[in-house]
Amino acid sequence: MTDARPRWSSQTKILVIVLILVVLGYVLFKFKSAIAPVVLSIILAYVLAPLVGWMERRWRIKRGLAVLLTYLLVLGVVGGLAAAVTPLLAPQFRGVLTDIDLFIQQLVQLAGQQYTIFGFVIDGSQILGELLPTIRGFIEPLFGQSLDLVAGVLSSFVWIIFIIIISIYLVKDSRKVGAWFLGLVPPGYEQDAVRLAKDINTIWSAFFRGQLILALVMTGIITVEGLIVGLPFALAMGVLAGLMEFLPSIGHGIWITIAGALALFVGSTWLPIPNWLFLVLMIILHVVVTQFDLNYLIPRIIGRSVHLPPLVVILGIVAGAALAGVLGVVLAAPTIASLRVIGRYVYAHLIDVNPFPEENVAPPLPPPNPRFWQRNPGATRDLKDFIDDNLSSDAG
Repeated sequence: MTDARPRWSSQTKILVIVLILVVLGYVLFKFKSAIAPVVLSIILAYVLAPLVGWMERRWRIKRGLAVLLTYLLVLGVVGGLAAAVTPLLAPQFRGVLTDIDLFIQQLVQLAGQQYTIFGFVIDGSQILGELLPTIRGFIEPLFGQSLDLVAGVLSSFVWIIFIIIISIYLVKDSRKVGAWFLGLVPPGYEQDAVRLAKDINTIWSAFFRGQLILALVMTGIITVEGLIVGLPFALAMGVLAGLMEFLPSIGHGIWITIAGALALFVGSTWLPIPNWLFLVLMIILHVVVTQFDLNYLIPRIIGRSVHLPPLVVILGIVAGAALAGVLGVVLAAPTIASLRVIGRYVYAHLIDVNPFPEENVAPPLPPPNPRFWQRNPGATRDLKDFIDDNLSSDAG
């Protein structure tokens, strides 16, 4: 039976797409306060979905029950860790914040004085007055409104319930959601869509799994290092170092700035050395740990799929901070890596080449089985003749 429906013209299709984008942009603008909770719901669902699937397969239970058990387990673990760690960390973090505040006050006092260098009088207060608005304008988009938003989401019971409920439905119906998205793909591109989804899933799973492991490893390394050299508040600084792993390329700089201030103004808790020498020691140790982190830990724990050039990551962090605040900073690296996969696919189609060239590569041959040659001694000469006929001609 012939389809008698008239087809949309190119102009109609373009008009419909533009209208959809306009409506979508308007909805996002009107409900922008809900974007961060929805993103957090998606992240929570994405992280917990593998555990739900494992429970479902391992214990052969229904998916709804697996979802319930997973969330109860996670809530119990998080609550237990919070109850055990908070009494240890709270005093140390208060001490760190007190010392940082003292360091800033002393820095402002030093910068506000007048200095004479080679006969030139430098008024520090005037320079400081000109620099403060610029520094504030750079920092506020990164930590101002974003921190208020995150604090509001975390402190609001309603938002927390919203995040949990949305993530539960996403995990429970993840297969239906995936099938729905696959149904939107134009005919003939289903295989490409599955391949792209697989590559992007590899990036995000490596990022979340790797960042968590990396944060735990760096927390342990920095805590032990701090205890050995006498860094004040070693446990709190170790936890801070682990959290800074979620801010690639700038997290190390933030940590050494805080640690350097503690080393310079507080000193070591037991090493009998001047504060300036302790600062030099901390910088040297931090350079060593940073190189170990960048060149060994990150490639092996997170993998090369999310390992981007530092300049690209820094630019992505700035753009992410301007667009989505702290959440944009944390998710900048995997987002850029995902866009790289999509951009490579689009570019391949623009120049009419295969977007997945590795598909044309023949799979490697399986390793030879010695028992086969023992049972078939005549096959050895056949194989030798094949090699002589083919490899000899190629060599010639």
